[in-house]
Amino acid sequence: MGDEGVHDYLGAVKTGTTIMAAVYDGGVVMGADSRTSTGNYVANRVTDKITSLAENIYICRSGSAADTQALSSYITYFLHQHRIEYDDLPEVKVAANLAMQMAYGNKNALMAGLIVAGWDAKNGPSVYAIPLGGTLIQVPFTVGGSGSAYVMGYCDKNWRPGMTREECEAFVRKVVALAMTYDGSSGGMIRTLTINESGAHRHLTRGHEVPVGWNELQGTSQGDIASN
Repeated sequence: MGDEGVHDYLGAVKTGTTIMAAVYDGGVVMGADSRTSTGNYVANRVTDKITSLAENIYICRSGSAADTQALSSYITYFLHQHRIEYDDLPEVKVAANLAMQMAYGNKNALMAGLIVAGWDAKNGPSVYAIPLGGTLIQVPFTVGGSGSAYVMGYCDKNWRPGMTREECEAFVRKVVALAMTYDGSSGGMIRTLTINESGAHRHLTRGHEVPVGWNELQGTSQGDIASN
């Protein structure tokens, strides 16, 4: 193999994903696809991109899996120390600020787009977006990853304040499904997590249960889709 082939092989690895979170009346709903890609290769089709930081706070990860997993581990450690010191669950904004400080302080070395969301007794439900570079913004809803470019218009039109839990869960699943339809780097299953005063509740939409987009094949299983 010549030098040119080696250079192509060692080129920058492209990553892709879709993550989001939205506030509803009483809690938050987080969602993500399950595809981890390295260029045109799907490295993992069942990745869990919604990671627990504390009992009441979770983080959605996009960018470099290694970078975001390391960041999540550090934040979890610091929040554990925080709970020991204050003998109470941390506020969501504390976790968000920890994530921001680490992402911004190492912005030249990391590729990490994050969403921190959860519920706490003082502030209720809240969502914080931390895009590449480390900016921290509290928002009612946010979408991240490569799939976000395809669905921002849909989100702006269809999100509304005061949604019920069921409406918000359906909204998040629809947004992630649309992103998976049009973004080749997003796919697999849809994982959603609802966080409210009673705790965190997970839901999994398997691949054959994901709503299909326009002109997609409709099947009840992977075998049905393959046979078409």
